[in-house]
Amino acid sequence: MAMFFREIGADGSVWTIEDDDGVPAPRGTDGHRAMPFWSLQSRAERIINRAPEYDGFRTREIPRSEFEHRWLPGASRHGLLVGLNWSGTRVAGFDLTPIDVLDRLPR
Repeated sequence: MAMFFREIGADGSVWTIEDDDGVPAPRGTDGHRAMPFWSLQSRAERIINRAPEYDGFRTREIPRSEFEHRWLPGASRHGLLVGLNWSGTRVAGFDLTPIDVLDRLPR
């Protein structure tokens, strides 16, 4: 999780994946939905290439300011968690509340 915040820094971009229906927000084993974000494009591409459920998706770059002022408040309004740097064949990682992510963003 710390790597996510180190890699985006104070003014870097955040990456997500999308298809024609938008950004996924799958339900985790705890029943909560999370929208995934990665600190590097290569991390997001790895999920597309390795996880069959994301075949046909593409990466999308989100400027840090847009992530902070649009995406995090939107996730909060919709009751979504924020998935950080999901990886592996099980597409797993850390899921935090949007407020927790905002509080940890480097200034």
